[in-house]
Amino acid sequence: MVIDFHVHCFPDELAMKAVPKLAACARIPARLDGTLGSIKKSMRTEGISHSVILSIATKPSQTRTVNDWAVEVQDGEIICFGSIHPEYIGWKDELKRIKALGLKGIKLHPDYQDFFVDEQRLFPIYECAFDLGLMILFHAGVDIGLPEPYHCTPQRMRKVVRAFPGGKIIAAHMGGFKCWDEVEKYLVGEDIYFDTSYSLEWLGEEQFKRMVRNHGHKKIVFATDSPWTDQGEEIRRIKMMGFEPAVEEDILGNNAADLICL
Repeated sequence: MVIDFHVHCFPDELAMKAVPKLAACARIPARLDGTLGSIKKSMRTEGISHSVILSIATKPSQTRTVNDWAVEVQDGEIICFGSIHPEYIGWKDELKRIKALGLKGIKLHPDYQDFFVDEQRLFPIYECAFDLGLMILFHAGVDIGLPEPYHCTPQRMRKVVRAFPGGKIIAAHMGGFKCWDEVEKYLVGEDIYFDTSYSLEWLGEEQFKRMVRNHGHKKIVFATDSPWTDQGEEIRRIKMMGFEPAVEEDILGNNAADLICL
């Protein structure tokens, strides 16, 4: 079983506009067109059983719309997280609705949503989400398409992890894109999951394997950040690491299955 824990898709009409714009901003080519049809075709080709779609409410007014679409497209292959914009007045009721609708968690992007991950004003949102049994997946580290300051550094992320023991937190991009020395200093060994999205090519085999070993492979979930990488290529990168079969299987799918209760 292979589960991709970090995928981006859009409604078809929006995908045609959003993906080229995002690609130009980040100066990276899209490998798919960002539609559900393209990700499902890729999943069938590469033997991926489930993909987790992560959408972001970049404005308060988008919050309910993003979550409505997530529920609409969720099916046997596609699992969706919702999103909360921190300035959305009805965030508490919306979190309860997200739970009632059967979504597994929420995605927050501190850079796009303009908050530092350890700001106290966000803590009631985190607390409510965790009390409801929802996971929180954060974009972490550098965002290629945005300037500094970066709002979710490993040192800031550690403050959140320690403030909410037992909360299920996933830090994308192996804990912090292009901040991996700091991830090893501040986050490795903490009670947090790392996803592998858009990291394997940049991170390097030696440091990746060291982080997996020191953090514990049970806290690593395979992810691609599609459409910004190719699902098949990312699977092959994991398989080329030379992990024991049981470790490889956990990273590629078992750990994610445990998180989302498949």
